[in-house]
Amino acid sequence: MGEAGQMFAVGLESLHVLFRRPWPRAEFIDQVWFLVKVTTVPTILVSIPFGMIISLHVGSFLTELGSEAHLGAAMVLAVVREAAPVATALLIAGAGGSAMCADLGSRRIREEIDAMQVLGIDPVQRLIMPRLIAAALVALLLDAVVSIAGIAGGWFFAVIVQHGTSSSYVSSFNELSQIADLWIALLKAVLFGYVAGMVACYKGYFVRGGPKGVGDAVNQAVVVTFLLLFFMNFVLTALYFNFVPQKI
Repeated sequence: MGEAGQMFAVGLESLHVLFRRPWPRAEFIDQVWFLVKVTTVPTILVSIPFGMIISLHVGSFLTELGSEAHLGAAMVLAVVREAAPVATALLIAGAGGSAMCADLGSRRIREEIDAMQVLGIDPVQRLIMPRLIAAALVALLLDAVVSIAGIAGGWFFAVIVQHGTSSSYVSSFNELSQIADLWIALLKAVLFGYVAGMVACYKGYFVRGGPKGVGDAVNQAVVVTFLLLFFMNFVLTALYFNFVPQKI
């Protein structure tokens, strides 16, 4: 419990110093560009077959019920509201978070962070906060990429493989979805990206044990992030269903 509290304290401290000057603009831009480079292509390559797999299972189930015309509506709900935020955050954690953890861990064992503290520079403001904000922003942007690519993958399966029609697939988009589904998806993406960056930065910032400790911290950061994301997704989805009326 103590380590969990310390981890969330780092995340809250990053929000506390968010508007403190001087703002580390260069570090923020570097982190955004780095995350975009390492996550965009894997995100697209994963989301297209991911959408096709969801379309395969959902389409088979709807075909048995004689409701294959509603595949587009089911795909929008499955991909946009649930799959896209989680897939985005997992890629942020696996590709970007591991690199952020290794970078901060290397700085720690080289005593660069200690030197910053001696000089009166706040490492949370200069190193951690830009990474967390960058992770949240890139997760938000990649969520749109995953949603579009996943729906496109579903279209390919429904139209090309199952010989359906594009009009029936597209026209059913708004049968079950509503604008609140988009807002909860965007909220999930931002929160998941922030949490992924928070865990990675915490594990790297407090690393111990030299190079081996850095490697262990990277592995722990990825595992802990995955567990937190799935738990948060369940809680947010449960709250959404309880407080937001669903479209019938």
